[in-house]
Amino acid sequence: MEPPVPEHIQGLTKDEVLAARQQFGRNEFEFKQSNELWRMLQQLLGEPMVILLLAASTLYFITGKIADAIYLAIAILIVAGISVYQHRRSRLALEKLKKYTQPLAKVIREGKKIDVPIADLVVGDYLVVGEGDRVAADAQLYYSSDLEINESILTGESMTVAKDKNHDDPTVYQGTHIATGMAIAVITATGMHTRLGKIGKSLAQLKEQATPLEQQIGNFVKKMVIAGVLVFLVVWLINYSKSNNIIQSLLQALTLAMSILPEEIPVAFTSFMALGAWRLMQQGIIVKQMKTVETLGSADIICTDKTGTLTLNEMTLKAVYPVEEGGWKNWEVNGASNAMKELVKTGMWASEPMPYDPMEVSLHEAYGKFCQHDERKAYQLTKEYPLEGKPPMMTHVFTDLEGHQIIAAKGAPETILRVCRLDDTERKVTEKALHEMAEKGYRILGVAQSYNSHDALPANQEQLEFRLTGLLAFYDPPKENIKQVIEQFQQAGIEIKVLTGDNPVTTRQIAGQVGLDRTQVPLSGEEIMQLEGEELDAAVINNQLFARMFPEAKLKVIHTLQRLGKIVAMTGDGVNDGPALKAAHIGVAMGKRGAEVAKQAASMILPDDDLVHMLTAIAMGRRIYNNLKKAIRYILSIHIPIILVVFIPLALGWTFPNIFSPIHIIFFELIMGPTCSIIYENEPAEANILQRPPRKSSTSIFNWSELWISVLQGLIITSGCLVMYQWGLSHRMNEREVRTLVFTTLVAANLFLTFENRSFHSSLFQTFRYPNKLLSLIIGITLLLGILILFVPVVRDFFDLAPIQFIPLLYCLLIALLSVIWIEILKWLKRRKALQLQPGDAS
Repeated sequence: MEPPVPEHIQGLTKDEVLAARQQFGRNEFEFKQSNELWRMLQQLLGEPMVILLLAASTLYFITGKIADAIYLAIAILIVAGISVYQHRRSRLALEKLKKYTQPLAKVIREGKKIDVPIADLVVGDYLVVGEGDRVAADAQLYYSSDLEINESILTGESMTVAKDKNHDDPTVYQGTHIATGMAIAVITATGMHTRLGKIGKSLAQLKEQATPLEQQIGNFVKKMVIAGVLVFLVVWLINYSKSNNIIQSLLQALTLAMSILPEEIPVAFTSFMALGAWRLMQQGIIVKQMKTVETLGSADIICTDKTGTLTLNEMTLKAVYPVEEGGWKNWEVNGASNAMKELVKTGMWASEPMPYDPMEVSLHEAYGKFCQHDERKAYQLTKEYPLEGKPPMMTHVFTDLEGHQIIAAKGAPETILRVCRLDDTERKVTEKALHEMAEKGYRILGVAQSYNSHDALPANQEQLEFRLTGLLAFYDPPKENIKQVIEQFQQAGIEIKVLTGDNPVTTRQIAGQVGLDRTQVPLSGEEIMQLEGEELDAAVINNQLFARMFPEAKLKVIHTLQRLGKIVAMTGDGVNDGPALKAAHIGVAMGKRGAEVAKQAASMILPDDDLVHMLTAIAMGRRIYNNLKKAIRYILSIHIPIILVVFIPLALGWTFPNIFSPIHIIFFELIMGPTCSIIYENEPAEANILQRPPRKSSTSIFNWSELWISVLQGLIITSGCLVMYQWGLSHRMNEREVRTLVFTTLVAANLFLTFENRSFHSSLFQTFRYPNKLLSLIIGITLLLGILILFVPVVRDFFDLAPIQFIPLLYCLLIALLSVIWIEILKWLKRRKALQLQPGDAS
């Protein structure tokens, strides 16, 4: 429980907050936004497919084929509508994420300390900030304790600045970070009126770099556009040389160019990533960047803190070792001796007056239960030596009105024992008690007092003469579900490494309780810093446990793992975790107890601090990548027959060289877009997705091992279409009848392919049980359109098709089914091989 708000600070009332907001506005940056409609129109006009459609529509108008021209003009509107829908869907998802990731600020209003969104802060609010917080508005200091601020966002200087209300510039500025200490400050400016708001317009112009997968897709599409241009020129020349009709040859060349462009792929990628982030948000996981969704599927190592991640972060005072009594005892208020109470009181004096650390809160609560006269009201904190050193310690100096001083220190037992200068006997007895308590998994603090005989306090706390008061042991029990969660990570091929500031013995004990290897001796941060080269690589790869870690050591572990080709997720909550969170591929901050610096540095936030949600996020990342693969394979498989059915009859001089026109191609484009970006995006995760190893980050989604099945699928579907072409010729059918056979076969193959590509492992019959509400809708619309085109005379004539009899229709359906269903044999062989090896090898 946090200490009460000082009685003399009441803060604003509700009416005063409303009045201030009306006068000064909300605490938001209001940068000029580009016109969304105009930006989308520019983007659409730059789409290669839209350019080709405009060109084809214009040519049809020139030749007097008004109906065809109108159809293509409508197709432009439909393509634009689909693009706008997908863009808006993705944008709305990202806007919701931005709103959800808005941080909170602590303020005092009507005598109570409450959390409010930073946008709701107003001038006159009493803002409360502590270590790790980002300052949410410009404010003048009212009270501070050992306050140091990182103002690099404004000044460019990385050194922290110590401030109090008597400082030359007693203002804390929006966007700066509290490095140490805490403060209460009165807000003087918000939003665009802050110093950051006046110089921060460039922040609105920042653009994210393209992710590796985004670059792969962009490069692939660029190559296909170049190929489309080259093929367009070749086909136009071939047609023109044969017909001497420039417009007709241009139309045929445009037909093939349109068939080559896989414009659905970048649309699918953007919508998959944005909607994936939105789906995670619905499950309580905040993803701040779309690229994180892409990276989640390949994470193979998670570096996690111990406190609050593996444990509950409760920090209950469990045992004490008062030096005067010579042995450690379980802490109980009712049975506590005077020496035990004195030890706890000294630990309380070494804590912040307004504590936020769980151990400090626990000490204040323990003191409050046994003290008959609360001395805290009589003393003021007059000097604070900040937490520093390796391992760290801190010292507080309190003074009352009569000048009496209390000097109390607490910190890592190793450091406290060193500064107390114990003799060998005292050290051995204390270390024995320390080891015994650590064996129980307790987190231990050393506590000492100093009786300063000098008029002036020294610059360094270690120059004070300390007397050891004793040891305090806190128990932070493991979370109930953490053992099962770690087992699931291991089944998913993800290794857990614990990077903690705690001592090695406690680290081993907690590791054993959560299912990790407790026989391993943890490496310390100092040992990590001394290692280089192959020794460092081997130590980082082979060890699971790292104790007494500090920011530089954590960063060195992260960088080493990355250099060795690992995709690293790092969880953290403190200001010291910021560099490692920023450096990791996936920085994961804790939402409840995480410092604002950690949340800002992280790419993902777990609001309830539960690592099980990391499993959910990884499963989602793998699902999204798998579904994107399905969409890309489907697009390639169906584009190949469209391209070859247009090109082969023309290139080989067959009887009917121009079997498809732009009208047919755009129909296929219109049914392919929703299939890949709506059906496959909505596909559920397959049952064994967390029993497979992570994908390698170096693996390209467009490499041959991924695409050969798609190419083979496309070639076999092409063969089926051309078989029906030749079958029609052998039965002396005319051009419209042959076109109808090929068109029907390709539409049917598209439908069968949609079902078949729902899984690369499970059988077609198994996938029928996969829930996907949008599947039946899109398939139903495609079927309805196909029936209208084939059996409604007006529509059929528009597509230049002929009536089809039952037997030819049956042949078309059979050939289409055979050209797709053969993949079931490969799936069966893959499942059989997986059973012979292990389930996790299947992919």
